Parts: sequence; C-alpha cells; structure tokens
Amino acid sequence: MLKASTKKRIFRMFIIIVLLGVLGVISVFSINGYIKASAKNRILTLDQASKLDGVDCILILGAGVWGDRPTHMLEDRLKFGITLYEMNASGRLLMSGDHGRKNYDEVNVMKNYAINEGVPSSDIFMDHAGFSTYESLYRARDIFEAKKVIIITQEYHLYRALYVADKLGLDAYGVASNPREYVGQSSRELREILARVKDFLYVIIKPEPTYLGESIPVSGNGDITNDISTIPSQ
Repeated sequence: MLKASTKKRIFRMFIIIVLLGVLGVISVFSINGYIKASAKNRILTLDQASKLDGVDCILILGAGVWGDRPTHMLEDRLKFGITLYEMNASGRLLMSGDHGRKNYDEVNVMKNYAINEGVPSSDIFMDHAGFSTYESLYRARDIFEAKKVIIITQEYHLYRALYVADKLGLDAYGVASNPREYVGQSSRELREILARVKDFLYVIIKPEPTYLGESIPVSGNGDITNDISTIPSQ
C-alpha cells in the first residue's frame, strides 16, 4: 500500500495538473475573445469598404485549390475581392497563398480566375510565399509596401487576420466572404481557436516569414510577379 505522504504528493500533483489545465483553457478563450473584440469594428460590408480612401490593395488570402480550380472558400474570397475592385475600392489585387511546390500553386489559380473575370493582369500581384496568415500580412507590408489594405476572407478567419495586421502596423479593414455554408466548417473553427493563440504569440515575437526579398511595390505593375508559363495571354 502507498504511504500517506506518497498519496498526498500524488494528490497535490493531480490538483496542480487540473489547475494548469483550467488556467490553459481560460487563457485560450480569453485570447480568442480579446482578438475577436479588438477586430470586429474593422469588419465592413462591401459598400462600406468601397468608400474607404487611399487603399493600397485588396488582399485576398489563399484557401486551397483543386488542380487549376479554387476551392469553394477561395472562390468566394475571389468573388468578393473582384467585386470590391470593380467598386473602385482599390486599383490593385494582391493574391497571397502557397506556391512553395511546383505541383501546388494557389496564386496563379487565383490570378487566372481574376483575369477570366475581366481584371487586367497588370492590376493583379501574386505573393507566392504567403504560407500563413501571419506571413501573408508581414510580406504585404515589407515586400509589397502596402500600408492600407482591405482583407478578404471568411469571417471566422477575418478576426485573426485583422488582429495580426494591426499588430504589424497595417491600417487594415476586412470584408467577410462567406455567402454559403462550407463542408467541415466546425473543425475549421475549432482549429482557428488554436491558430488565434499561435498568432497572438507571433505578433509579440514577430519572427521573419519563411522568405523575404526585394521590394515589389503594389503601386507598380503586377506582371512583375508573373510566372510567365502559367499566365494566360490577354
């Protein structure tokens, strides 16, 4: 049988573990509540966003592709971003996504979609190294020299994107692009809870993104970001 002193030590350890677990849960939900509260006033309607002055670019965040087609989530982001462009919210679109492998390319799919909708190629920039929300916003600031942006993504994701943008010094507003239900949304929203905690810490530490490089001002010509073989002729 265990000695009384050993039982007490085990009980104390158990209590400590439980308290740490409770503290962790409270911290996670406190951070999530703080991020959502701090960003909600910068979520606008299409009409409100179109009336903003001095917007450097409309930043559309990647959301996966099926071969040469955008996923439903990404298609909705593109539609909303293109609509804002057509409403003259900004004369530039910045497509930021994952093109870290030859056989997976979000940004050219995004650009081709916009071109097919009538947006001139020169008005569309591609960030081939937007591997995460944090990296997309960091690079929008440092590589593309954007200062004021409208971010397009689904609402559950938009809170974090706006929070990160603010902490990186961007004057950012957002439009939520979720006109329909998406398969697997419940699991995405659960993952987003942890992602908010991760980026809450990231914007304190401010690590550099995977890739930096020479500046490509978004005020210029978007064709400088083209992959020559994959952009259709106009």
